Amino acid sequence: MDIKELNMSWYALYTRPRHEKKAAELLLEKDFEVYLPLIKKVRQWKDRKKKVDMPLFNSYLFVYFEYNQRFDVLKTHGIVKIISFSGQPAVIPDWQIDSIKRMLDFPETVRLEKYISPGEIVEIMAGSMRGLKGMVSLKKDSKRLVLSIDGVYQSISVEIEEEYVERVKM
Repeated sequence: MDIKELNMSWYALYTRPRHEKKAAELLLEKDFEVYLPLIKKVRQWKDRKKKVDMPLFNSYLFVYFEYNQRFDVLKTHGIVKIISFSGQPAVIPDWQIDSIKRMLDFPETVRLEKYISPGEIVEIMAGSMRGLKGMVSLKKDSKRLVLSIDGVYQSISVEIEEEYVERVKM
């Protein structure tokens, strides 16, 4: 491993809508290492159904480069920005990229999930408990959320499909 490789990292890039594949292709032409996780989805047209490769994460792709090469990356057609938090570029650890690749080895088991973490306020949007709000305190599995209810300082466990839950903007 040379000194140049020590300064290289994976970065998440935000692309224009539906430009992930073209942007990845253009970055590959510039000799960057690109990872665009794709998953096969059935698409319906009026006259037929077809399985097509779709990006796992809409408008995102991952590129391995030295940060001082960022201007060359950002000049690529379709790239909007490098994802950053508090002004710092978000470096994606190698193990997370490797984990995505390994998960996609078994595409029939992969499902995108909402990113809801403990401490977030959520509201149930459908079903018999519609309108219930609470704080997510634990996520035991994909069908059970433990909610802490403000005002009574009690927690209850409720079995619910995660797609029925939305973050509440405070």
